[in-house]
Amino acid sequence: MGKYIVRRLLQMIPVILGATLLIYFLNFTLPGDPTAGRCGDRPCSASYVAWFNHEYNLDKPFIVQYVLYLGKLLHGDLGTNYYNNSVAHELAIRYPTTIKLALIALVFEAVIGILAGVIAGIRKGKLADNLVIITTLIFISVPVFVVGGLAQMIFGIKLGWFPVTSGDGSWYQLLMPGLVLGSLSVAYTARLTRTSLVENLRADYVRTAKAKGLSNARSIGLHALRNSLLPVVTYIGASFGGLMGGAIVTERIFNVNGIGNFIWRSISQRDGVSVVGAVTCLVLVYLFINLFVDILYSVLDPRISHD
Repeated sequence: MGKYIVRRLLQMIPVILGATLLIYFLNFTLPGDPTAGRCGDRPCSASYVAWFNHEYNLDKPFIVQYVLYLGKLLHGDLGTNYYNNSVAHELAIRYPTTIKLALIALVFEAVIGILAGVIAGIRKGKLADNLVIITTLIFISVPVFVVGGLAQMIFGIKLGWFPVTSGDGSWYQLLMPGLVLGSLSVAYTARLTRTSLVENLRADYVRTAKAKGLSNARSIGLHALRNSLLPVVTYIGASFGGLMGGAIVTERIFNVNGIGNFIWRSISQRDGVSVVGAVTCLVLVYLFINLFVDILYSVLDPRISHD
């Protein structure tokens, strides 16, 4: 296992380099003037523009800019944004809020999604199965900003169960945004669990377990469900990184002061240093979560070995 982890960590190096290069290229080759609007209604003076470009290495060739940024990144420095604030500090004060939001969505996705998928798989072709299929199809079809707007109107304004905005980012205030963020993932998790469980229930080892006298509950819970969770765990692990990066729309709807809102504001302000730093952190989170999921495989299925 130790050799596998070391090998995976080494494989992350070219992935990180490639991802940061692509992010940097896309961000700094987009048309637009990062000094636009920084001097009020009047255009900035030529001396200020020259100073700004020199300060942030915008007057250098692209590859030189990237190498200089990479040198800072290797020392743990995400740079200073266009408002003279440390990007690492900006992310540090917002990451706890986004992690809370993602964890709420992840728990909602895992518990409700797997439970609904198991019920649908066991009751295949019956009312419960059809109800799960129709409900998940609705969540897949409706965009998240529509779900978020309806949740605000019904549960926030009409019923008053939850605050409409996140406020100071407490667990209670982030509950409704977290459920909205996880609604799409819940639908996919339920469908994936159902499909995988139905396939495993037809397998020979399940019929053998029942023939030996094992009850339905034990044969499903101990054998079929455990094997059915492998693709589900893969999806849930991969979706965690997506939940943190895909929180941009949800955080805008509920005015959550998290990473997604920070990235959106940085893009609108043409603050390239902040965008690259934030997305680089999301790439790192995604890679380490996938490594954790791969290690978890051997726990769910002892036949899987990474040696």
